[in-house]
Amino acid sequence: MSATHAKLTLPQRQLEIAWQCASLLIGYPDQQLVSQAPLLRQGTADLPLRLRTPLVRFIDHLERTPLPQLAVDYVETFDHTRRCCLYLTYFASGDTRKRGVALLAFKQAYQRAGLVLTDAELPDHLSVVLEFGATADHLTAWRLLLDHRAGLELLRIALRDTDSPWADVIEAVTTTLPPLRGDERVAIARLIAEGPPDETVGLAPFAPPEYTPSRDTASRTGALA
Repeated sequence: MSATHAKLTLPQRQLEIAWQCASLLIGYPDQQLVSQAPLLRQGTADLPLRLRTPLVRFIDHLERTPLPQLAVDYVETFDHTRRCCLYLTYFASGDTRKRGVALLAFKQAYQRAGLVLTDAELPDHLSVVLEFGATADHLTAWRLLLDHRAGLELLRIALRDTDSPWADVIEAVTTTLPPLRGDERVAIARLIAEGPPDETVGLAPFAPPEYTPSRDTASRTGALA
């Protein structure tokens, strides 16, 4: 059985709740997100302990940390560290021409589900994928996550290595997926050793300026139309 056809690890409803919570919690921290913390905490109540614990731990951090500090920490974590990138195709394609093809595959997956992505976000942003899975098509989102499992695990490891509170959120996401297979472990080891591929000729670094990881593109509001 291929990874993309692996059996779901949770009932659909629990999977959707976990992904929706994670999608919001890895967005840029603003007052709206802080105000949603009680509702998010309530939403985790029916999740298995292995999922609920890391999500609640981050919600605790969200509620007790001053908002300006949360914002600074978010930018330093996700905007300034290559291995803490929330764009899934970056890990496999880096700053290369192949990334355009990979992004197109995400867009086409959304279109087949009847959704069109607005210009507010690139389709491979982890928040977008999780929101899509939580609200539109969990099976397609499942396949997209598994197809980019190595990058997702590298993100988790990088956040753990820096003691980032957002590591708990990514930990919860990876917990919703099947155990790693041997070839996935090899791919992760290679990414850790080499980093994403780099090809800057004729390309802006990473993505067009309007799509670089920032507080403007990290918001989940209105990403899917």
